[in-house]
Formats: sequence, structure tokens, C-alpha cells
Amino acid sequence: MDYSLEVLTVPVSDVDVSLAFYKSLGFAVDVDYHPRDGFRVVQVTPPGSACSIQFGEGLTEAAPGSAQANYLVVQDLAAAHAELVARGVAVGEIRHKAPEDMLAAGLDPERRPYASMAVLTDPDGNTWTLQEVPRTTGG
Repeated sequence: MDYSLEVLTVPVSDVDVSLAFYKSLGFAVDVDYHPRDGFRVVQVTPPGSACSIQFGEGLTEAAPGSAQANYLVVQDLAAAHAELVARGVAVGEIRHKAPEDMLAAGLDPERRPYASMAVLTDPDGNTWTLQEVPRTTGG
């Protein structure tokens, strides 16, 4: 049996502020459905992703900002970081895994998959870790 992760729900306090933030990341707006007061669904998809993110009103009882340690994978972390900064998004410094599970400044010198990361936070405090997984060739 195959399973495909399609949507993650992120709790937010202000749908319009969150929509503006995720659009600033370059995410495509798939759905903005508001059929009645007290219920709204917004679904956005990161470029190149098969999984979308949804938020809105009346979707979850989780506290805004409680979605922590979510990961977005990018092929080139330095390029993604620079693009987000150019868009005006506050992104943490690039760090990489060092011996004994410590984090050191900058990209992993060997550019190992899953070794380099930077964190960004949405307006409610939900966190997203950008993690570098370079595309491999061959094989």
C-alpha cells in the first residue's frame, strides 16, 4: 500500500496575515474557500512540492503557533536562503551538523544531504526548517 502525504494543517490566528506570509515565500494559492462566517480554508503549495499546507478558520483546535519542527527540503540552501531574504522574509542563519550533534555556522563543507539547515517562522510562531538535500545524479 502506498501512502501520499497531501496536506498539513497549520494553526494560525489571522488567515489574511498568514496568506500574505506564505505568498511571500512563493507558495502557490490553490484554494481560498470561505462559504460562511466562522469557516475558511486556505491551501497553499510550496514550489515543486506534492504536499500542500492548509490553514484557516474553523479547521483545527490546535493553538496558533503550535506547529513546530516542520521541514521544507531544498536542493540548494544558499540559493533558497538568498531568494527568501530578497523577498523580505526573515530567515535564520545557515547552520550545519557538526560532530557530536552540534550545529556550526554556514553550509556543511561536504554538502551532505540533511546536514545544512536554516529556520524560518510564520507570523504565529509555527516553525519551518529549510533543509538541504542536493539532487543526486546517476543511479
